Amino acid sequence: MCRREGMKLFLKGNRCDTPKCAFERRESPPGMTSQRRSKPTDYGVHLREKQKVKRHYGLLEKQFRKVFAMAERGKGNTGEALMSLLERRLDNIVFRLGFGSSRAQARLLVNHGHVTVNGRRVDISSFLIRPGDVIRVKNRPKSLQLVQAVLAESHRDLPDFLNRVDGPQPEGHLVRLPEAADASIPVQPHLIVELCSK
Repeated sequence: MCRREGMKLFLKGNRCDTPKCAFERRESPPGMTSQRRSKPTDYGVHLREKQKVKRHYGLLEKQFRKVFAMAERGKGNTGEALMSLLERRLDNIVFRLGFGSSRAQARLLVNHGHVTVNGRRVDISSFLIRPGDVIRVKNRPKSLQLVQAVLAESHRDLPDFLNRVDGPQPEGHLVRLPEAADASIPVQPHLIVELCSK
């Protein structure tokens, strides 16, 4: 997927920082013909931007359309609202806090009940976090062991819209609503809006 999009999407966690990364070995897109075709069409540029965002956040088409519909209904810029909603998903927040080495692992932590929000167990990875919410690792040995192992080997920078408190029971807080500029990959939301609004 990284080779198709022409950039690292960090889908495999820490492996993406090692020489084993598939994108490091071959930057050409997958397929029989390794050379690039002629200049992509406008539709192709718009589609690649949407696919890049979908793959980065680990969403299927139906899930992405649902998030886009929520962003469209909201006030303000649709592209900014879309990126804010994607960044506020619980699986993404758990990953950005460093509790999981990849978004896929963070999604499993949430789905298997290792994470609580404001003291209540939440096992829905698409749950939207609001400013002031407290995301905490469940106080049981298995949960703490999983997260402590990831925190020990992870050296990821914490974005400024999040605050993490390390300790015997790690927790994090959403300080403010994330913006499009806070996304962990360079993205042009207006291209996605143009494509999905047709």
